[in-house]
Amino acid sequence: MSEPLAHSGGHLLVDHLKMVADLAAEFSKAFDAVEPLKRWAYLAGLWHDLGKYRPGFQRYVGLADNPNAHIEGKVGGREKTHSAAGALWAIETLEKTHGAQGKLAARALAYLIAGHHAGLDDWDGGLNERLAQTDCQTELQEAKDAKPPASILDSGSFVPNLSQIPGGPAGFALWVRLLFSCLVDADFLDTEAHFDAGKPARRNGFPTLDQMRLALDAHMLAKAAEATPSEVNTLRADILRQCREKAALPAGFFSLTVPTGGGKTLSSLAFALNHAQTHGERRVIYAIPYTSIIEQTADVFRDVFKTLGDEILIEHHSQADAADRDETARSRLACENWDAPLVVTTNVQLFETLFAAKTSRCRKLHNIVGSIIVLDEAQQLPPEFLQPILDALNLLVKHYGVTVVLCTATQPALNSTDYFDKSNNLRGLDNVREIIDHPDALFDALKRVKVELPADWNTPTPWIDMAEKIAAEDCVLAIVSTRKAARELHRLLPPGTVHLSALMCGAHRKAVIDQIKTRLKAKRDGLDLQPLRVVSTQLVEAGVDIDFPVVYRALAGLDSIAQAAGRCNREGRLDGKGRVVVFVPPESPPLGHLRKAAQACISTLHGQQIDPLARALFATYFQLFYSTVDLDGKKIVSMLKVEPKTLHVRFRSAADAFRLIDDKDSAMVVVRYAEHSEEIEKLLGILAAEGPARWLMRKLQRYTVSIHKRIADKMLAQGDLTLPMPGLYAQVNADNLYDSILGLKLNDDLYNPGGFAL
Repeated sequence: MSEPLAHSGGHLLVDHLKMVADLAAEFSKAFDAVEPLKRWAYLAGLWHDLGKYRPGFQRYVGLADNPNAHIEGKVGGREKTHSAAGALWAIETLEKTHGAQGKLAARALAYLIAGHHAGLDDWDGGLNERLAQTDCQTELQEAKDAKPPASILDSGSFVPNLSQIPGGPAGFALWVRLLFSCLVDADFLDTEAHFDAGKPARRNGFPTLDQMRLALDAHMLAKAAEATPSEVNTLRADILRQCREKAALPAGFFSLTVPTGGGKTLSSLAFALNHAQTHGERRVIYAIPYTSIIEQTADVFRDVFKTLGDEILIEHHSQADAADRDETARSRLACENWDAPLVVTTNVQLFETLFAAKTSRCRKLHNIVGSIIVLDEAQQLPPEFLQPILDALNLLVKHYGVTVVLCTATQPALNSTDYFDKSNNLRGLDNVREIIDHPDALFDALKRVKVELPADWNTPTPWIDMAEKIAAEDCVLAIVSTRKAARELHRLLPPGTVHLSALMCGAHRKAVIDQIKTRLKAKRDGLDLQPLRVVSTQLVEAGVDIDFPVVYRALAGLDSIAQAAGRCNREGRLDGKGRVVVFVPPESPPLGHLRKAAQACISTLHGQQIDPLARALFATYFQLFYSTVDLDGKKIVSMLKVEPKTLHVRFRSAADAFRLIDDKDSAMVVVRYAEHSEEIEKLLGILAAEGPARWLMRKLQRYTVSIHKRIADKMLAQGDLTLPMPGLYAQVNADNLYDSILGLKLNDDLYNPGGFAL
């Protein structure tokens, strides 16, 4: 009789189980330091595919010449299922060896093993009922009857001790997800190596963090030598110096409070790279709130490290990941595991990973252990999910060797010692240390604008009047809160006005921003005598290095007004101060957090006689804002609270609820941006022929626009869009839906009445 197979193509099952066990144990050693054979992840890997010993599975996989053959839920039916046997075996064998406590502890392994294809499940109403089904019991019995090797069935010297879980009961859910990450990444990697022997080698080649540190040092030296002497550049150099020096401090929470234009992006990276050298951290994860600016930050880093080669970092912000129900071998290999020293990603990817249940999302979680997380524009942490996020960050810092840097000009004051209310069980971050010695003095020194506030906060200015004021300026940036408002104001301004919003794909936005920068320089040099007027959504308020003498900002949160001010007189080149004009637009901000932020801004500034951007006002503003928001609006904390006597946790429910951008309400559309039409056609052709792959989805990200799903579905029904893969739409050929100035065109009647942010 032939040896049992794990996958088609002759992949021996015993080899797969042992390799996955070894890899999973290796991945978990950063937070489970016992010898490999005693690690939870080792047993999970050893038993995860135990059900594949079933004769039915072996018949199927032996006949199938198909890399999808092993995946549950595909063609093959009941005989293909295999993830329950290992979970039931864990419960059975650990009860025999360790009694009732062993049976209870085995439930932790059951979550992992039973979910390694479908994802982590709730215990009640999910996994418990599933494992009790006759089919699952039969699966285990058939696997045992096939007489797997004793080396596979034996739990060896493993001792299940739940008292050693990092963080105790409060840390149980995160610990399980980290173990799950170790298991699924090990499973993915060994499967990948079988189907593509060259794939593991192609993962290598990234520079080390130490090489990056040296390259950044050289880049900053060259940049300083080229810089025009100015007070701003002197202050930037001092910020960089303090970041390097404070990197030697012990790991934990840090805040980097630097005014916009103070060079915090590269200074924070310098802190991270030097901190990694001091403490042996494994990677730097740079998280950004907006998809619209992630390409720009990644490009800045690539420019810094260009001497180190082309493959420098992972830039991960795809919202087109395949759903588990659509899982294939290729889609499994297409998801990221963040196996690089520098990752530039979005808050959506980072935080949804921390609370994920799907294998594709959880896969990278274990690579967050021992990392430095830089939260750029930390004030943009989603308020409705703030409490579970802060709880997770506290666990990562206390128990998993993570350092977190809160990087912003407008610190939201998340420290436990500030205003988090323990009487209401609101928990902040513990022991946040400020990197800058005297931030108030720094803010005073970098004050480059004068803010003009509305005379009456209750009286809006019509768009036609705003257009007249803006048209009177020779060089001006106007920032509004919705895409719809940006288009309306742009329509009323003279021809030649530049438009920016996230209805333009990333490649288009980058081209326009580059054009703006070129024209700003030409105007400073007296070479461009034409007016430069730009209308944008708030996507320019973070990470976009542009410098206008005048900025108009529609009423928004105080942090947004401060960010807008950072695009005004950024380099301090004006003889006097730049002008930042705040106005009340004719439409209220969209319902929800944007409107609450605007109201908190009015409450903070009303009657104030001091500078509206004074640093002391931001604690007041955020306190007012957070008081209007349920900081655990989806009740994630209670879903992930473990019942100690049963280990019941609602993993799937929590993951489904933790959606910073609700997949049900948004859709990604690949547009036909004319300047790159040939490349877009080529990439879509590859997607149609070969399906998703990591490199392909990264390339397509530059040509996507996010819109409401109901709009995408209507456009699909009308023939304006196609659906090349589940979750990803594409604009059809030869139509006029994508405008060279405005981006993706949507019929007015399709707009959400509140408009779209960004």
